[in-house]
Amino acid sequence: MLRSYMLSATLLTMSAGFALAHDTEALMESPPGEPYVQVSDVLPLPEFLPGLGTLFVVPDTLPAGPFLAYDHDGKLSATVYMTPLEALSSGTAYNDLHVGSHEVTSVDVYYNAGHPGVDEPHAHVVLYHDADAKGRLAQ
Repeated sequence: MLRSYMLSATLLTMSAGFALAHDTEALMESPPGEPYVQVSDVLPLPEFLPGLGTLFVVPDTLPAGPFLAYDHDGKLSATVYMTPLEALSSGTAYNDLHVGSHEVTSVDVYYNAGHPGVDEPHAHVVLYHDADAKGRLAQ
């Protein structure tokens, strides 16, 4: 009996891992599908933002995100978080945020004074998913 419980738990854990890998794989090309929405479809922003790319977000995760950033060819290039400075200074923590890809080659953190969608001053935390991603998003 114990052996069958152990086997069931192992299979459940393995299937959850496969589901996570499948979900991550599905995010690699634009558009990522529901529940993500293209930011430029719901906010007065251009479709492609130089430095960030074409952004998709799950509205329920605002303001932090993650925002999935795609290059002009629709390749996932970065995961972006937008964390309001006032919330951080008041002790808000943003825990267990999702990533578009588990491969991260570099990270940038910088200040933003605010824009449609995240109006207050905030920090952008950008996780680049390959060595050329930053260059592709800059154009």
